[in-house]
Amino acid sequence: YRFLNKKGIVSDNPLQRVVAPKTGKKLPSFLNVSETRMLFNKVVFSEDFEGIRDRIVIEFFYYTGVRVSEVANLKHKYINLPGLTIKVLGKGSKERIIPVHPELKSLIVCYVNTKENEFGQSIPSDYFIVTKKGEKPYVKLLYRIVNGYVSLVTSLEKKSPHVLRHTFATHLLDNGADINAIKELLGHANLSATQVYTHTTIDKLKSSYKQAHPRA
Repeated sequence: YRFLNKKGIVSDNPLQRVVAPKTGKKLPSFLNVSETRMLFNKVVFSEDFEGIRDRIVIEFFYYTGVRVSEVANLKHKYINLPGLTIKVLGKGSKERIIPVHPELKSLIVCYVNTKENEFGQSIPSDYFIVTKKGEKPYVKLLYRIVNGYVSLVTSLEKKSPHVLRHTFATHLLDNGADINAIKELLGHANLSATQVYTHTTIDKLKSSYKQAHPRA
């Protein structure tokens, strides 16, 4: 009715006083510290090109918190290893700079070397992550990679790349990172989108309870 009123099709809005019910917000799904350690230390990746590519896909999501579309569109020229930064193009074509963890840097170097050995000069695209044919990755491939490996360490219902993005933000917050810094890293337009990560994990609740309750 607001739309029709704006277009001049109707003159009044009979639903103006109707208040829509508020829907509850679900807490984001994320891996706990133990599951994350298992993902990086216990899960075995093959040593061929696809295995090394899959590993960097997993670690890239966790170390940077980027969106799946941002990984799919990332090109080599946006990765600055000497400066330990990457530039990603987020929603609304907004650019942001994300720091690169030294461990991720080592894996990037390994992946790039493997990629060059696999395709040589014949690789048809400049995209960082590529398919086994050397082409731009499709989003379903990234989903399938994350789902396959995350399924090995957790029973969460959702096992999408967004779970690793949630894990990135939750672990940063749990370890004292400023929420405004997390907002910038995630590329959120406003702080309210980031505040969903201010949920308290059960481990922190138990710790606070044990420290503060007189009979704990």
